[in-house]
Amino acid sequence: MKENPPKTALMSVTDKTNLVPLAQSLVGIGCKILSSSGTKKHLADNGIESIEIAQYTGSEELLGGRVKTLHPKIHAGILADRADSDHLSQLLEREILPIDIVVVNLYPFREKLASGKLNEAELCEFIDIGGITLIRAAAKNYGSVAVLTDPAQYGDAIADLKASGGISLDTRRRLAKEAFGVTSSYDAAIESFFRGMVPDTELPDRVTITMDRVSSLRYGENPHQAAAVYRTVDDSALVSFDQHQGKELSYNNYLDLVGAFSLARDMGKRSVSILKHTNPCGVGWCGDELSAFRRALATDRVSAFGGIVGVNGEVGDELAAEMNQLFLEVILARSYSAGALGAFKKKKNLRVLTIPDLYWDTPNAGFSTVILERIGLVQAVDSGFPELDAPEVVTKRAPTDDEMKACAMGWRVAKHVKSNAIVIADAEGTVGIGAGQMSRVDSSQIATRKAYDAGMSLLGKVAASDAFFPFADGVKTLAESGITAVIQPGGSIRDKEVIEAADAANVAMMFTGRRHFRHI
Repeated sequence: MKENPPKTALMSVTDKTNLVPLAQSLVGIGCKILSSSGTKKHLADNGIESIEIAQYTGSEELLGGRVKTLHPKIHAGILADRADSDHLSQLLEREILPIDIVVVNLYPFREKLASGKLNEAELCEFIDIGGITLIRAAAKNYGSVAVLTDPAQYGDAIADLKASGGISLDTRRRLAKEAFGVTSSYDAAIESFFRGMVPDTELPDRVTITMDRVSSLRYGENPHQAAAVYRTVDDSALVSFDQHQGKELSYNNYLDLVGAFSLARDMGKRSVSILKHTNPCGVGWCGDELSAFRRALATDRVSAFGGIVGVNGEVGDELAAEMNQLFLEVILARSYSAGALGAFKKKKNLRVLTIPDLYWDTPNAGFSTVILERIGLVQAVDSGFPELDAPEVVTKRAPTDDEMKACAMGWRVAKHVKSNAIVIADAEGTVGIGAGQMSRVDSSQIATRKAYDAGMSLLGKVAASDAFFPFADGVKTLAESGITAVIQPGGSIRDKEVIEAADAANVAMMFTGRRHFRHI
C-alpha cells in the first residue's frame, strides 16, 4: 500500500548513530529536513543539506541552547490534524510546514546519573525539556506523524520508505507506543534522582515502576512461559555483573541469583552461601573462603546438587577445584584467580559471574515491589540487623561468646529462609536448615533431621527462628536435640511458657524484638 510521502522531517539528536543513512533516504524522496544546530553540523559534514530550526522559526536558540525547539511553528507543525481543514488553514496562513517525521533522542540523563561524576547542578543540565516535548507531541499525533526515538528504529523506517514511499500507520502506532515508553522511563530516572536527594520517609502515594529489557530468556519458571529480564531505572547489581562463561541465565537462575547475592552480602566478607530454589541450604563463615565453602557444603551436600554458590570474596585455585567436583548451576563472587577461571572452563555450561565491589559494599535501601496478578505490593526494604546490637537475654543463663556469634550469624541466615524458618548453627557455619513449613515445629524437626543426615552433631549448637515460637513445643524439640541457645523475635502471648521451657532445659534465649519473615 502506498503511503503519503513525508515532506518535512525534524531531526534533533544527541546520539547521531545511523542518522546519515536515514537522512539520505528522506532527502532521496524529496523530504526537507529541519535540524537543530548540532545535528545540522553533523548532516552537513556528511554532505546532507538541512534547514536550521532557528532559521526556520526566526528565533535564535536561547539560554545556551535550553530553548531551541520550544516554538509554535515547530509544535503546530507536529500537532496539526491533517484531516482538519481549519488546522491546515492556520498552518498555511502562518507559513508553517506540517512536520511528518520527528527524529529525536534525549540527553543521556540516566547514564550521567549512573556515572556518579556529576554534581546536582550538572546533572540537572541533562534533564531534557525540548526533546521530550517533541516526542510527546509527535507520539500524540501518530495518525499523521512518525516519531523515531532510537537509532535501532531507523532501519525499519528506511525499509518502509523504500517499500511504500512513507511510514505506515501500523508502524507509526508502534513507534508512538515505544516513544511513550521512552518518556515514562526517562521521567522515572529523573524521579529516582530526586528521590535520592529527598528520600521518602514513608511509603509514597504513587510508585513508578519502569523497566528496560536487558535480554530475553529461554523461558520462565516452566518451558511454556515466555520470560525476559528487565532492569529498573536504578542501576542494579543483578544486571551489572560480568559473565565469564556458561549458558544463558534462565528465569529460575535469576531468582536464585537474587537470593544468593542478597544472602552472601548480608553474611559479610569471606563467607560462602549455597542456595537451591531460592532457599539457603548451607552457609559458612569460617574466616576464609575455602573453609567457608567446605562448611556450607557439609550442611546439606544433597541439596547443593544443581545449586548456586555466592562467595563474598575471591574464588581461588583450590576453592575452584573443589567446586568443580560438584554439579553447580551458577557461581557468583567478588573476584576469581586466573587459575580458578581456567579451571571452570572445564565445565562449559557452568555460569561464572563477577559482581563488582560497588554492589557488595552498597547497603540495600529504598522500597521493594512485588507484582502479583494485577496488584503491586510495596514495602520498605528489609535492610540491616540493628536488633543484633543489643538483643534481650530473657533466660536465666546468658549465651556464651561462641553462642552469641553463632546466634547472630544464624539470625542473618534465617532472614533469607522462607518462613517458617529455623536455622541451626555454630560459630563457623550452619548445621541444619528448616524452611517453608506451615508449622514451626515441623521446621525445627526438618532442621535437626538435616543435621543428622549430614552427620553433624547438634550438641552445643544454637537455633535462630525468623519469628516467635507460638508454643513451647518448638523450643523443647530443639533442646532435646542438643541445642543450647536460641535467638528469636519474641512477642508471643505464650512467651512466658517458652522462656520457662528454655530455662528448664538450661537453654539460653534472646529476644530481638524484630522479625524477618520471607514469604516470596
